[in-house]
Amino acid sequence: MPKLKNHSGAKKRFRINANGKIKYKKAGARHLLSGMSSKRGRFLRKAGQLSGANAKLIKKMLPYAI
Repeated sequence: MPKLKNHSGAKKRFRINANGKIKYKKAGARHLLSGMSSKRGRFLRKAGQLSGANAKLIKKMLPYAI
């Protein structure tokens, strides 16, 4: 059986950690930041974690991640 391909968009945006959880960078922290509160900016610095059905979809897109 041939090898499966990774989804090229998903591999740029998501990482799978050792626990099998999916980590991603939160959107909205690139430009137009002057109108944003400092609290919101700090919140966006942290990486987010996917769960549930979304995580299942991304794991399908990255068959060889872990």
